[in-house]
Amino acid sequence: MVRQQVKKPIIISLLCVCLLAGHAALGQSYYTIAEYGLAIGESQYFGDLNNNYGLKTLHPSYGVYWRYHLNQFIAVKIVTNITQVGYNDNLNKNPYEKERNLNFETDIYEGMLQAEFNFFRFATGDPEHRFTPYLTGGIGAIYYNPYTYYAGVKYYLQPLGTEGQNAGYSGRQYGNYSPCFPIGAGFKMWLVGGVNLSIEIADRLTTTSYMDDVSSTYVGIDKFKSNSIASILQDRSGEIAGNNVLGRAGKQRGNTSRKDQYIIGLFSLSWHFKSYHCPQGLNDDMIRVRRR
Repeated sequence: MVRQQVKKPIIISLLCVCLLAGHAALGQSYYTIAEYGLAIGESQYFGDLNNNYGLKTLHPSYGVYWRYHLNQFIAVKIVTNITQVGYNDNLNKNPYEKERNLNFETDIYEGMLQAEFNFFRFATGDPEHRFTPYLTGGIGAIYYNPYTYYAGVKYYLQPLGTEGQNAGYSGRQYGNYSPCFPIGAGFKMWLVGGVNLSIEIADRLTTTSYMDDVSSTYVGIDKFKSNSIASILQDRSGEIAGNNVLGRAGKQRGNTSRKDQYIIGLFSLSWHFKSYHCPQGLNDDMIRVRRR
């Protein structure tokens, strides 16, 4: 199942690349437009702590991008965004998840290459082709580093090995980077002069289950140094359940069959720089006129 989750976004991204390659078959556009844009919006995490796709922990997102229109139907975009995601089990309705009492936050830095496929012809400055909805897909990478707070102190969770990573449990180690596959839709519109407006919502499919530092099973408190911060944060159910702690070895802590993801909705404004390229036939005619 994990292979299928990873394979699906990869296939979609490859299809995007194939469609871009078909640009050459469409013939050279009369003009090309490069744009620089600024974006602002909000993000929401989905994963082991938020498996019902709730929208209770929206965080601000900021980004910049460079977009290049290959023609009136296809554009490519280089994107960098900064955002934050997080969740807390006390927001869940499931009694077990509430008792689990885990939480996390992480800053996310992402860099991506996206393709946009317009439903209609779009051209900045053309009143007859001034807006279009579009689909987007691509590939990129993210940096994340989950942390939590205990007694008012911030602790990064990866070095602590809360699922036994430091106790010899192979396959549970994770880094701070993950491939990412943005898939979504948007709407773009020419406003005035060289200014375009875009609204986009795209899901970020990752290949990690540890964005939230939760994925598999408890390994038992005996695998941690006595009274260490790692032993405390690996099972926080005792903070609200008294002696009825959940962290028995082998008991479910997360869900290995799902990869973490987050969605970003962005509102952006962009400014374009235009250059003109005459079709080849027109160039030949102009050369003949000059020779006369």
